[in-house]
Amino acid sequence: MKVVLTHGYFIGEDEREQRIMKPYPPLGLQYVSAYLEQKGWENDIFDTTFQTFQQLEAYLLSAKPDVLGIYTNLMTKINVLKIIRFLQVNPSLSHTKIILGGPEVRNHMERFLRYGADVIVFGEGENTFLELVEIYERDQQPDLSAVLGIAFLDASGQVIANGERPLIRELDELPFPNRKKIDQQRYFDVWKMQHGHSMITINTMRGCPYGCRWCSRAVYGQSYRRRSPANVVEEMFQLKQQYQFDRIWFVDDVFTINHKWLRGFVQALQERDLQIPYEVITRADRMNLEVVQLLKTSGCFRVWIGAESGSQKILDAMNRMVKAEKVVEMIRLAKQHGIQTGTFIMLGYPGETEEDIIATRDYLLDANPDHYTVTIAYPIKGTPLYEEVEHRFTEELPWDKSTDRDIDFERTYSRRYYDYAIRWIDLEIYLKRRIRSRFWNPRLLITQLRILKSRMGMILNK
Repeated sequence: MKVVLTHGYFIGEDEREQRIMKPYPPLGLQYVSAYLEQKGWENDIFDTTFQTFQQLEAYLLSAKPDVLGIYTNLMTKINVLKIIRFLQVNPSLSHTKIILGGPEVRNHMERFLRYGADVIVFGEGENTFLELVEIYERDQQPDLSAVLGIAFLDASGQVIANGERPLIRELDELPFPNRKKIDQQRYFDVWKMQHGHSMITINTMRGCPYGCRWCSRAVYGQSYRRRSPANVVEEMFQLKQQYQFDRIWFVDDVFTINHKWLRGFVQALQERDLQIPYEVITRADRMNLEVVQLLKTSGCFRVWIGAESGSQKILDAMNRMVKAEKVVEMIRLAKQHGIQTGTFIMLGYPGETEEDIIATRDYLLDANPDHYTVTIAYPIKGTPLYEEVEHRFTEELPWDKSTDRDIDFERTYSRRYYDYAIRWIDLEIYLKRRIRSRFWNPRLLITQLRILKSRMGMILNK
């Protein structure tokens, strides 16, 4: 039986990402692939990142998979629907069973099924996908009623959603991602050419125990499970033997959540005489002096500390469970120890006023992180934020031609106001940094004029 995994992200279609050019391999698919292989099932991954849709079509027509697993998230949803449609209109692929998984499918399962997917896998994918492959090997029209963690249409066209599949307790039992199934070197080369260094990704944990109202927990729920430090370091060691890369990006939600684990990680690195520069995301309330020193000792060169807002009122509304001043304190502490810092900002959250936006501007000026990103808040279906603003959506978007990222809702101010606000913040930070570095030239007068123009745009579009 021919089993294929794919995802539907094409960097050639993403103008923003082409400017940033920091692509990451589909790590989740590599985990499923490795698990299937461990259990004796050969499979292929068609990594679409550097391909075109036409190349994917040609591959599918040639491979004629019996089972096609497609990872689906906000960014890939539209292309996933195109893949389903392509399979439906090609008779030579009519036998292919379409199985969708990923964070996008749980809260839209009926729509995906009625669009043409055979099975929706919600939650963790390894055991569920394996069971489906084994079932389809025996019978092309099987009884799926006993398979946990899936949804499907029964003979009468009704949606059947089976119970949740228990999460994998011991993550060390999972094989390392099947990186040989993709062209990993292509990613290294792109990073090296664009940024001067290559990057590889590793996941040490699954889930997040925190309850931020805008964050989706569609796959792992509000859980927290972690691989042992020794297991993680062994993967790092093997990767260093197999590939030539410069840095690691740990894709965990909160890398320093468990300080005992972090101490064990540092010790395991020292025992293997291994140090590879790495980058992480964490929370300010899970940092202190010891944590910063451990990060620095073990090779961390950059830490992203979630903030989302400089206003405590908005942080509380988000259920972030952190103090704004704590974020500032930890950014400063990390920088004092020679670790680069980054932070995330979200504008347009329900209830946010201009006073809150000014507080966010002041927070960025005060903390002075090396990097920051600013986005406009959008509601993801299944989150408390979505439920809060659903009745305030500004228009009804066609489901098959839009994603949750396209949703806008009635906010304190107009959408154009927030566009000006982002520009204003960016210019203020730029100017302040030039002043701090004592870099001055007459062109900065133009920056000041642009700041004034942005501020006027905010006032006029309230």
